[in-house]
Amino acid sequence: MKINSVNLNVLAVRRSQYPTDNKPEFLLVGRSNVGKSSFINTMINRKNYAKTSSNPGKTQTINFYLVNDEFYLVDAPGYGYANLSKERQKKFGLMMEDYLTSRENLKHVFMLVDFRNKPSKDDVMMYNFLKHYKIPVTIIATKTDKVGITQHIKHRNMILKELDLVVGDDFVMFSSITKQGKEEISKKILRTI
Repeated sequence: MKINSVNLNVLAVRRSQYPTDNKPEFLLVGRSNVGKSSFINTMINRKNYAKTSSNPGKTQTINFYLVNDEFYLVDAPGYGYANLSKERQKKFGLMMEDYLTSRENLKHVFMLVDFRNKPSKDDVMMYNFLKHYKIPVTIIATKTDKVGITQHIKHRNMILKELDLVVGDDFVMFSSITKQGKEEISKKILRTI
C-alpha cells in the first residue's frame, strides 16, 4: 500500500468527538507497551509519527489517524497498566466499550499481543469481548524479531492456545524492525475498504 498522506485528525474521549466523514476504521487494541505506536509508524512508513514511549499508559485518548484520506487507523489507550487509578481504568473501559459497541465505521480490530509472552488475562478478556460482539479480529503478534526462529512455532502455539481463536480470525506475526507481516496487514486493509 502506497502511503500518500497521514493526518492525526482527531483525539477523542467521547462519541461526539469521533470523525463524522464515514470512512472505514481499523482499531488497534493491546496492552500498554505492546508496540501500537511502532505498528502505526511501520504501517504508514513514518519514523516517529505516532509517539512511542518508555512510559506505559501514555495514550489516554482514542487517536484517529487518517491514512490517504481513505481510512482511519484508530489507536486506543493501552489496557492492563497497573499504575493508572481504578477510576481512570474504569473511564477508559467505558470509553472503549462505547466505541466498540456503537461505532458503525469500525470494520476490523487489530489486537496486538507481545510474541515473547503468554497473553495476559486482559488480552484474553479483550479477545472474548470482541468475540461476544462479533467484531472481526486479526491477532498481531508484535516483536517477533526478539524471539529466536527456533522458538517461533512454540510461541505461536502458546498464543493461539491461550486466546482460543475462532474460525475466521487471523493471526499475523509482525516486527517493526524487519517489517514482517506489514504486507499481509496492508492487503487485509485494502480488501476491507
